[in-house]
Amino acid sequence: MHPAFSVIFLTTLIGAGQGLFLALYTGQVYALANLLPTQSDAYCALGSALALILLIGGLVASFFHLGHPERAWRTASRWRTSWLSREVILLPLLMGLVLLYGTVHYFGFTAPLFRVGDTLSVDATLIIGALGTLAAFALYVCIAMIYAGVRFLQEWHSPLTVANYTFLGLASGFMLAAALAAQQEGHLVGFYGIWAVIATLLGLVTRTASLCRNARIKHKATLQSALGIRHRTLQQKAQGAMGGSFNTREFFHGKGTATLIAVRGLFLVAAFVLPVLLIALADALQSPALPLAAFLVQYLGLLAERWYFFAEARHPQNLYYQSIA
Repeated sequence: MHPAFSVIFLTTLIGAGQGLFLALYTGQVYALANLLPTQSDAYCALGSALALILLIGGLVASFFHLGHPERAWRTASRWRTSWLSREVILLPLLMGLVLLYGTVHYFGFTAPLFRVGDTLSVDATLIIGALGTLAAFALYVCIAMIYAGVRFLQEWHSPLTVANYTFLGLASGFMLAAALAAQQEGHLVGFYGIWAVIATLLGLVTRTASLCRNARIKHKATLQSALGIRHRTLQQKAQGAMGGSFNTREFFHGKGTATLIAVRGLFLVAAFVLPVLLIALADALQSPALPLAAFLVQYLGLLAERWYFFAEARHPQNLYYQSIA
C-alpha cells in the first residue's frame, strides 16, 4: 500500500495523546492508593493540555487525506457497521473528556464528591478520568480495527494489529509523561519511565511477532487468480498502459526491497531500543533532558514504523499491475 503521511501523523499523534492522558490518570490512581506522591493539579492540567493538542493535531491531519473534507461529518452515520464511524464519534468524545479533566484540575475543583468506605474519596477528576480511560482504550481498538478488519490485506488482518496500536500508543504517551514529569514533577519520572519501558517492550514483542507472521504469510491471491488463468508459468511483461495510473500510485509505495529493509531496521532501533536505553540513562544520571530525547527518538521511530506498516501490506490488485508495482 501507499503510505499517506496524513494517516501516519493521524495515528501516531492520536496514539501518543491517548497514552499521555492514560498516564496522567494512572498516576492519579496510584496516588489515590498511596503508592505514589500526589500529582499537582498544575501538572495534570499541563499534561491534559498537551494530550489535547496531540489529539487535535491528529484530527487536523486526518482532513488531509479526505477528498471532500466538508463532508467529513457524514462518516459518523455508519457507526453500527463501520470502525471508522466509531473512531469519528469516539475521538471528539475523548477530546471533550480530556479538556474537562484538565479544566477541573486547572481550577482546583478536586474536593471529594463522596466517599467509599473510610479511605476512598471520589472527586470529579476520578470519574472523568475513568470515562476517559474507557474512551481511550475503545479508540485504540477502533483505529486499529479500521485496518485489522480488512480481510484481503492479510498483513493487517490480525489481532496483533490491535495490540501494536495499543502498546505503541501507550509507550509514546508514558514516555512523554516521563519527559513532562522531568520538568514539572521530578519524583514521578521513574514511575512513568518504568511503565513506558514496559509498554515499549510489550510493543516490541507484538511488533516482532507481526513481522515474523507477515514474513510467513501464504497469500491467497495469486497472479493466476487475479487474471483468471490457471497456467502455472504466467509472467506479466507489461501493464497495458504507457505510464502509471491511480492504481499504481495509490496501492503501492514505489520503493525497493532495500528501502523496506532499511526502514524496518530503523524503526526497530528508534522506536524500541534507543528509547529504553535513553530513559534508563536518564534515571541513572538524573537528567531532565534525556526523557524528552527518549520521547522524540521514539516518536520518530513510530513514524517509520507506521510507514512500514502501510508499505508492508500487499494489495491484491498489485498482482495485476506488478510490472509497474
